[in-house]
Amino acid sequence: MLTKLSLIVPCYNEETTLHGIMERVLQLRSDRLALEIVLVDDCSTDKSREVAEELRQRYPDAIKLVCHRVNQGKGAALRTGFLEATGDYVGIQDADMEYDPEDYLTMLEPLLAGKADVVYGSRYLRPDTRRVLYFWHTWMNRTLTRCSNMFTNLDITDMETCYKLFRRDVIARIAPRLRENRFGFEPEITAYVAEENCRVYECAIHYHPRSYDEGKKIGWKDGLRALYCILHYGACHAPLPMQLLLYLLIGGSAALVNLICFLVLRGLDVPLAVATGGSYLFAAALNYLFCIMILFRHKARWSTAGELLAYVVTLVIMGGVDFGVTMSLMRCGVGEGISKAVASLIGFFGNFFFRRNLVFPLRRRVSDGGKA
Repeated sequence: MLTKLSLIVPCYNEETTLHGIMERVLQLRSDRLALEIVLVDDCSTDKSREVAEELRQRYPDAIKLVCHRVNQGKGAALRTGFLEATGDYVGIQDADMEYDPEDYLTMLEPLLAGKADVVYGSRYLRPDTRRVLYFWHTWMNRTLTRCSNMFTNLDITDMETCYKLFRRDVIARIAPRLRENRFGFEPEITAYVAEENCRVYECAIHYHPRSYDEGKKIGWKDGLRALYCILHYGACHAPLPMQLLLYLLIGGSAALVNLICFLVLRGLDVPLAVATGGSYLFAAALNYLFCIMILFRHKARWSTAGELLAYVVTLVIMGGVDFGVTMSLMRCGVGEGISKAVASLIGFFGNFFFRRNLVFPLRRRVSDGGKA
């Protein structure tokens, strides 16, 4: 039975390596494996496009060329390629020489056997010799992988790997949701793979890293962006303990702002009722902003109007609790600051419950081939 493999090749200023890696990729073709290469030139400023066009003309049956009119980043190039792919399985191949395309033959095995929906090629499973380069780059990759695993609950050893291979129906569901234009693609798509409950396998792969002088493009800013993406795309489906820890940071910050605003307003002789309500509303707005940026997914189930309505209901309920607890404790002789602090602590748990179950409730996604 003939299997068709589509490899998406994002390319930006790789004129020195593009021809060589394409020749190596094309060697994967056999009487059992048909190959489709979707080469996406991301508005290169060197001769990469000319090299790509020459390759397309030489191998019109295997290479499809798509060109961006403006540079958008690796993630954007991959989105373009995913939408063009027609193979049974869809993988990613960089336009440099760091990875060995023959490893895709090994990565295909769990998919062809019906065991996996997604296969990651891990650079850290192979115990043989390797080129030694940047400690901090490797440390960043391993750290980001651990952070990603904490939120996805996957036991992956190399989340940042280029080599990812998908059943086409899986990537077809995920691709329209992708938003990251640069290297934030890696944690973003890993979060969606976990959300889809895909069966994930890993295979050891060969890796020959290049230096920055040789054209390596990823930097520390991409590491910071990846950390944000781990939180933004993975937190909403993270295990409950991780969500509580994050909300402790978010809710704690909002509670602190609530308390500070209250004390400042009272120091300015603002009436007690106004200071209590005003500080609560300001802190609630800040809490909501942090929630949609980090922990929960905006419009997860409701429309914007429905989400706002649910949020108003939460404000009314928790606002009443906040005001009632504060005033009740003060009537019992407790100081203003302590009364407000107790109310804020109660509000932390109440707000988490309502935001998770009323304002931002999630529909559970289950892949056709994955486990429920």
